[in-house]
Amino acid sequence: MGELTVGKLRGLRQCSGRGGTLSLLALDHRNNLRRILRPYAPETVADGDLTEFKREALSALGEAATAVLLDPEFGAAQSIANGALPGDRGLIVALEKTGYAGDPHARESRLLENWSAAKIRRMGASAAKLLVYYHPASSTARQIEELVREVAAECAREDLLLVLEPLVYSPDADVRQLAPESRREAVIETARRLSGSGVDLLKAEFPGASADDSEWLDSCRELTSVSRAPWILLSAAADFETFLRQTDVACRAGASGVAVGRAVWSEAPRLSGEDRTAFLRGPARRRMETVTTCCAERARPWTAVYSAPEIDERWFSRY
Repeated sequence: MGELTVGKLRGLRQCSGRGGTLSLLALDHRNNLRRILRPYAPETVADGDLTEFKREALSALGEAATAVLLDPEFGAAQSIANGALPGDRGLIVALEKTGYAGDPHARESRLLENWSAAKIRRMGASAAKLLVYYHPASSTARQIEELVREVAAECAREDLLLVLEPLVYSPDADVRQLAPESRREAVIETARRLSGSGVDLLKAEFPGASADDSEWLDSCRELTSVSRAPWILLSAAADFETFLRQTDVACRAGASGVAVGRAVWSEAPRLSGEDRTAFLRGPARRRMETVTTCCAERARPWTAVYSAPEIDERWFSRY
């Protein structure tokens, strides 16, 4: 069992329910939220429209989650200032710039300019989140591994919890998308390679390669066995019913919870006014509550992986 430092322990507890499981509301979307808000002209979506949607969604859904994941550009500080973020919920803030650079089959992840783990700590957040595009066979794999280590070292200096979100892709220019079995292997191998790089919590893609629940269970159990950090499931573009099935299987197989965004609120950006409010406070809220309940009842608490540090009366002199 690993021992968390006091700052990371505090951050993880802020992001968890009382039983040590996590149900994160993901609202760190930027360019893809523009595409949802206005599919045929995403470049015309004003920055203020992104912030306003995040405010509405967070006001409706935040209390049903254990913590909220936001971006620094349009959500994090704004949601503190406008009061949408409940004061008793954890706040996880993204470090990365939206999208990727380089070739689609050799992707380069980028940090947001003039932003850092130190600033995330300074604003009072519970954790930093780093999204990377990664495939073990990619020519940029070592570059991404080094980026993860560098960010983990900065978070360690700040005693700030680090959540890593790796997204796999095809490294072969002749293959547009990974086949299901290849994708399963990539997701699991990615967890094996990156979860031990100073990462405190892994936000993983669903590894299942078929529609069979038993195969799903085996895949998630394998992911649990190779990850050296507790892991939570991300929703990606799954519809709600599919994601709820995935959540149930993943939690029974050892996941410590989920991070869910579009599976809960995807219809809302195309609504406006009272219709949007009614959807967010009705169906979307019920979805978030259902996911949180599932995690609380079935997920493996992170306390099965981490313990608290031993604290004596002189701990502060060594901190």
